[in-house]
Amino acid sequence: MSATATSTPPPAAPKVSGGKGGRTRFTFPVVLLIIAAALLALSAVRAITGAQDVTSAGQISAALAMAVPIGLAGLGGLWAERAGVVNIGLEGMMILGTFFGAWAGWQTDPWIGVLAGVVGGMLGGLLHAFATVTFGVDHIISGIAINILALGFTTYLAKLWFNTGDAAEKGGSPKQSPPADSITQFTVPGLSDWLHSVEVHHWFFVSDLAGILGGLVTHVSLLTVVAAGLFVGTFFVLWRTAFGLRLRSCGENPVAAESLGVNVYRYKYIAVIISGGLAGLGGAFLSLVTSHIYNEGQTGGRGYIGLAAMIFGNWRPGGLAMGAGLFGFADALQLRNGGESVHALLLLLVVMLAVLAVWKLYRKSYVPGVISAVIAAAVLVWYLSTDTVPTEFVSATPYVVTLLVLSLSAQRLRMPKADGMRYRKGQGK
Repeated sequence: MSATATSTPPPAAPKVSGGKGGRTRFTFPVVLLIIAAALLALSAVRAITGAQDVTSAGQISAALAMAVPIGLAGLGGLWAERAGVVNIGLEGMMILGTFFGAWAGWQTDPWIGVLAGVVGGMLGGLLHAFATVTFGVDHIISGIAINILALGFTTYLAKLWFNTGDAAEKGGSPKQSPPADSITQFTVPGLSDWLHSVEVHHWFFVSDLAGILGGLVTHVSLLTVVAAGLFVGTFFVLWRTAFGLRLRSCGENPVAAESLGVNVYRYKYIAVIISGGLAGLGGAFLSLVTSHIYNEGQTGGRGYIGLAAMIFGNWRPGGLAMGAGLFGFADALQLRNGGESVHALLLLLVVMLAVLAVWKLYRKSYVPGVISAVIAAAVLVWYLSTDTVPTEFVSATPYVVTLLVLSLSAQRLRMPKADGMRYRKGQGK
């Protein structure tokens, strides 16, 4: 037992908000200003380049569909890390969700498939909690092991279950399941058509706003609404209830939490199991909403991207939602073969890098400022000398955006203080 642990009195209420200490709080008006500025920038890019698909309803609808599984994986990571457990195994838990969701969905009802996907992810979360909380295994090693095990396990079961009998007759193969029925989608009547009529005029800002809103009210899956409710529910539970305060205290100072009567092991287990269930739900969304089948490798690293979105969002649901939307937008570009759209967005990247360079130089951070300026000049040359971008680069867009966002947002991050640390019961005695 360390002298520090025994001599330092536990705080009356662990500080978990991270709202002070000179850090800027993203209040609702500030978030609205950021969204408005982003929309103005996209409108300007569309008007200058003529790439109409950048803010079209189709692009936004696809971006929303791509953002949901990323956001759910990130939400799972948020639950685990707020309790002090790093969950690199989100990718594996998503894989379990895609497999079991499709397996149950094609045989019964897609909503039963959703439930099966959640249960599959929760089993992965339980395994991760068992390894990290009970046995104190390094969180990163446990997460990577779960990713490897999930991939191998589902690959084996797919060959066993989808390649024989009734499944094979209905379209199954060693790498994919038979198709499942669709989950109900809805379109807001009247509003969707009106927004489309405004969008086709290509008015600056107005048509762009209509296209974005149109994508949010056209062919929306009911599971998307459920996902939105989970974001709201997570904020309410973790930041507005005593249960949430205790759970977050386990990720900030588990020794102090234990001294106040919190069963740290129990809260960590609950958080990691919920984390797995949310990641499994994201996987089920991919197999039951996006494609209607399980397909080997269909998660495509979205569990890792969800983790990046959570970090970008500073371990809070609102920021995570914005990050998931950004990554979903980039993901939708490569799915819609958006070489022209990605080329247009290079101009936006030039402006962002130039502004960053000026800001860094103003703050006397000369090396980052010069590097940003050089990259901005190189991207500008690329934009002016080409009309589109290669398909290979379009496919890599989500991952490039992930790296850029994490590198640019790293300075404002504040992770839970005990995140990833091994904790043993009675450690503070």
